[in-house]
Amino acid sequence: MRVAIVAVGRARQGAERDLTDDYLTRFDRTGRALGLGPARLVEVEDRKGGGMRAEAQLLTKAIPTGALTCVLDERGRTMTSPDFARQLADWRDTGRQDVAFVIGGADGLAPDLRADADAALSFGPMVWPHMLVRAMLAEQLYRAAAILAGTPYHRA
Repeated sequence: MRVAIVAVGRARQGAERDLTDDYLTRFDRTGRALGLGPARLVEVEDRKGGGMRAEAQLLTKAIPTGALTCVLDERGRTMTSPDFARQLADWRDTGRQDVAFVIGGADGLAPDLRADADAALSFGPMVWPHMLVRAMLAEQLYRAAAILAGTPYHRA
């Protein structure tokens, strides 16, 4: 199952970008044997400043055709890492070819995009910077693959 992280904004070189790239590389290595991956980051940018609605249009266009769409949103479902691993495995095992995790910009996601999503995931009730959420999601993808592979990375 291919994974796309579809996000508003372009990450500059630095710690968040390095973390995201590192964890996505680890996910690809660990997930390959499990039928997970490859993972890619797709960045969109609203150059005209149209707000959430314009960002939603760009995000929607960037989502792979037929992909299960999971938005990252503070109102979404909170999960443990093992639950997230099981969710990924369930999506894979039910024949999903693609899953897209959608991360909004500084103002969040347009209500229509949230409502149309197949799933919503939250990293808790706090609001996180959208560039940091990429790294957190990439790490959780790697952790999920490690859990499914039975490696010692996840120690709970």
